[in-house]
Amino acid sequence: MKFSLAVAALALSIGTAASAQMVTAAKPQSIIDALQAGGYKAILGKDNSGDPRIESAASGAKFVITFYGCTKNVDCKTVTFYAGWSGGKSTLEQINEWNKNRRFSRAYKDKDGDPVIELDVDLDDGGMSQALFIDNVQFWESAIGGFKKHLGL
Repeated sequence: MKFSLAVAALALSIGTAASAQMVTAAKPQSIIDALQAGGYKAILGKDNSGDPRIESAASGAKFVITFYGCTKNVDCKTVTFYAGWSGGKSTLEQINEWNKNRRFSRAYKDKDGDPVIELDVDLDDGGMSQALFIDNVQFWESAIGGFKKHLGL
């Protein structure tokens, strides 16, 4: 009987520790913690509608993480990594070529005609491990660098 209780307690503590390390959009601090653990800066703020917003940087470019699927500015479901550059001479053909040859990121010209790149990360239904989240951030960092090179930014 004591053995069974000890095993149950251990299983519960492992499950609690694992879920505590999960990165979820519902807990913006978990994203901050993951970014900082991965060596990235992370500043938590709010967007114009009051939803969480994180500022960071990678590959010599600032980027933001915006939150979506929020209920009254909390309990968010997903995030989007976003980076944009003003000015430059990028063409729509260059943007389309980027999108044609990339599977996960997407690029477009914003309302001012400036180049933008985004990457969606689904953190709903329990989120993901810090390691997998950092893997996504490293992919994002590579995408930013590649996009800048592709457009000559």
